[in-house]
Amino acid sequence: MRILIAGGGDVAYLTARRLSREGNEITIIEQSAERCAQLAETLDARIVEGSASSIRTLREARVRDAEMLIAATNSDEVNLLTCLIAQVEAEQQVKVARLETHEAAHWREICRQAGVRIDLIVHPESELAARILRVLRVPGVSDIVDFAGGRVKLFAMSIEPDNWVVGKTLEQLDRAGPPKNSLIAMIFRGPDVIIPRGHDVLQPGDHVYIITTAQELEEDLRFMGIRTQERVERVFILGGKQISVWVAQELERQGVSVKLFERDAQRCEKIARMLERTVVVHADGTDEAVLLEEGIRGVSAYLAFTNDDEDNIIASLLARRLGVKKVVALINRMNYLPMAQRLGISTTVSPRLHIVDRILQFVRKGRVLSVTTFREEEAEAIELIAAPGSPYIGRKLREIRFPAGAIVGAIVRPDGTVTVPRGDASIQAGDSVIFFTLERTVRELESAFLSERKRVRG
Repeated sequence: MRILIAGGGDVAYLTARRLSREGNEITIIEQSAERCAQLAETLDARIVEGSASSIRTLREARVRDAEMLIAATNSDEVNLLTCLIAQVEAEQQVKVARLETHEAAHWREICRQAGVRIDLIVHPESELAARILRVLRVPGVSDIVDFAGGRVKLFAMSIEPDNWVVGKTLEQLDRAGPPKNSLIAMIFRGPDVIIPRGHDVLQPGDHVYIITTAQELEEDLRFMGIRTQERVERVFILGGKQISVWVAQELERQGVSVKLFERDAQRCEKIARMLERTVVVHADGTDEAVLLEEGIRGVSAYLAFTNDDEDNIIASLLARRLGVKKVVALINRMNYLPMAQRLGISTTVSPRLHIVDRILQFVRKGRVLSVTTFREEEAEAIELIAAPGSPYIGRKLREIRFPAGAIVGAIVRPDGTVTVPRGDASIQAGDSVIFFTLERTVRELESAFLSERKRVRG
């Protein structure tokens, strides 16, 4: 596919790197000459220097030949204008735009009314806020990801040294009587990613991802030694970013007591007008004395959402030392994600990685329902629709040779029935199938699963 990416920042770079590896023809428009040189050295892509809002530059980048436009600059205005120009230049083109404004929903409606077709508008703050809220009442769980409209749940946890599962093989755990629809799908152990088999042993410090159904989530948490909080009472939020406001507003609706710390006085005043019951504190929320004075002892969660990754990591470690059981750190730099995990900050959110996931879902074949990337793009969960002609249809899973490093995590029938399968299960046409796979085998898996059987004429 010929794809034109407007903007050469981190989101554009990550997206282009993935898409070029998967055989797509990539062109990037970037204003900075220095950044253009960096992109040309590290990517298999055509780089065009100039503004993505310039008609001349877009034509130089051959916008009319592109099958898809991804507007991913750091300016909402430029992204929208780029989509408008592309609509005139290439009417049938698929368009994706990144928006950071809190008015993203209004812009969706304005574009619709004005006839500007943007197939996907990604607003990472609001989407990540929902993901964060799912894990606040479960201190031992670092992430909960929904699949199949929420019918399938994937939760992540770190294996503490005193957990009863330490030293057990997956086969032993299976004999211990877990919920029927339950499977350990991935193990992150230091720098390694393991798509596990029955003989693999859980070790202290492992970060594991477990797939289950919505109905069996609570039972599965108990089986793995995780206790949920009955209620989230108090939450501290560091930083006055948009995601902080989104989370605070939702916590207010749930009756949670919230304190938000922001160093900029003008930003404090603006946030205070946007929030109803949240206490906005003009202070350094990474200062231990400030946190103790404001009553951090006993808070349910501490959320570090500043623009500085280092501040977020340090603040999260401080909150952990002060006794907070649930800490969440916003991390933009990809290479910081595994480091934060090894430091004991199990819950991290990455807006940039989230945007890339949403874009990949759109770029890939039409039967890809969702894409979730883990850590430094080392593994993926892919939700695919089984085509009638797929070679995987109608065969027992144990008879299928999946690419090395790939397993079936769950099968969702068209009627909504969910199965976390074992070897005797089979995939039927129309099923939604959730695979867990190492990044290097993604393309092979998709090609094999989505390809049509060759018909032999008699």
